[in-house]
Amino acid sequence: QVQLVESGGGLVQPGGSLRLSCAASGIIFSINTMGWYRQAPGNQRELVATITSGGVTNYADSAKGRFTISRDNDRNTVYLQMTSLKPEDTAVYYCTAEIRPRRFTGNRDYWGQGTQVTVSS
Repeated sequence: QVQLVESGGGLVQPGGSLRLSCAASGIIFSINTMGWYRQAPGNQRELVATITSGGVTNYADSAKGRFTISRDNDRNTVYLQMTSLKPEDTAVYYCTAEIRPRRFTGNRDYWGQGTQVTVSS
């Protein structure tokens, strides 16, 4: 089975930085796109950033210029470096990955359990 485990969330002051990590483990043949979404109380889950296996990135407008997504394919890990954090960035951040568990199976989207990011003074 496949698991995604996030880490790195916490409380930070406005203008501060945080780095989130998400490691995929289990039965994995290949990983395509990995990404981060977030969900604030009362809001729908929204895209933050994605990155393909080849390193092509995509960002939400709210993340452009402040957040950087990267990945380590050898470690099946995706990162989200967040800088210049604002109170409106407060949310639960979820990692997602499109994974093929075995060579002759199809791809499937997996999600982590989420990590809380709170931006407050």
